[in-house]
Amino acid sequence: MGGHAGPSHPADLMGGDVSARALELTEQRVPFVHARVVRAQAPASAHPGDEAIVHEDGTIHGFVGGHCAQGSVRTAALGALVGGAPLLLRVLPQGGTSFPEAPGAQVVVNPCLSGGALEIFLEPVLPPPLVVVAGDTPIATAFVALADVLGYTTARALPDGHATAVIVAGQGHGDTEAVRAALDAGVPHIALVASRRRGAALLDDLGLDARQRARVHTPAGLDIGARTAPEIALSILAEVVRAVRSPRTALPLVEDAAER
Repeated sequence: MGGHAGPSHPADLMGGDVSARALELTEQRVPFVHARVVRAQAPASAHPGDEAIVHEDGTIHGFVGGHCAQGSVRTAALGALVGGAPLLLRVLPQGGTSFPEAPGAQVVVNPCLSGGALEIFLEPVLPPPLVVVAGDTPIATAFVALADVLGYTTARALPDGHATAVIVAGQGHGDTEAVRAALDAGVPHIALVASRRRGAALLDDLGLDARQRARVHTPAGLDIGARTAPEIALSILAEVVRAVRSPRTALPLVEDAAER
């Protein structure tokens, strides 16, 4: 007589496609957190190696523990997604210290009565910044080359999705249209390569309000005394890096820019 198979582990039922889903999200440039159980102590329902994806809206795809553990994972993962740094989460039973201390780990207490302890590694997976470069000029070409060194993704046209920044480097060719399109698309950082006088005149012609105008940085780039096209491109890229790393910081503009 054949035996009856026991119940499958929850991860076996829904976690087999976590890797495929992670790849799909990466290709779509969608941020998420990859959660993996690294240690588990009975009676925890999760096992080492169980994994899940935590989406930006808090949805969990996969299995890294029961209902109470999932709540802690969700909260910690969303925090890691904002901060951008990986995190070791320790979920311990009430009054328990089941695992040796792990310096730097975030510890939460499991409020459920089932007990058990888990250590879960949370790794934010963030798409590289996408920078649209408008214009066919030496500055534009140099910017694309330098951005590639940093692993940034560059494009020559606005995508359907979100762009981190738009560099308007047409030097008078299509600049107005490019700035307008970037503003309409909600791009948070727009760098216009122009002298202070020409940049101000272009923004005046567009009739922007104060909030829109604050998103357009002109003259583009940090003031590093740049003169050549590659140097100017470097100053613009430095400004973009600063915007990416400190999005709430007002960035200084180049004080002395020639008509570029």
